[in-house]
Amino acid sequence: MAGWRSDRIGSALRGENPTVLRRLDAGFAAIGDVQFLPGYCVLLAASPDARGLTDLPRRERWRFLADMDLLGEAVERVCAHRDPEFRRVNLEILGNTDPFLHAHVRPRFDWEPAHRVGRPAWLYPAGYWSDPAHALGPRHDGLRAELVAEIDRLRAGQRGLEP
Repeated sequence: MAGWRSDRIGSALRGENPTVLRRLDAGFAAIGDVQFLPGYCVLLAASPDARGLTDLPRRERWRFLADMDLLGEAVERVCAHRDPEFRRVNLEILGNTDPFLHAHVRPRFDWEPAHRVGRPAWLYPAGYWSDPAHALGPRHDGLRAELVAEIDRLRAGQRGLEP
């Protein structure tokens, strides 16, 4: 099962990536492997050779960014419903560690320590990312289901609105 981690996009294209929530227009909405910020998701580009946004033709870039917007809104709605201390969603396309095009969708919360909430989530100590207590697992099934339902609701409302 861990093999999918070494080829996240290829495994998504083959239907073997267990983090995938939904196939979108230009990518895959996936729940993050680590959930210390509950609702953290990643948008994986469906183009395995794309390393950055400009590697895609312009229309595909728009579709990827529209998918990022949709996933961001779904995470925002689900997290705001689940946690009254939901603060906002951060959207990031970094690509400094993983060489494939992807976007991070990170919910932020008022319960985060004050010295962390105003800074990028990737500045959390390494232990947060590797602690088994934060690993994606069956206890996140309800969160996954809510994210899928919200993605589906938002997509149904978008039909016919493509640029």
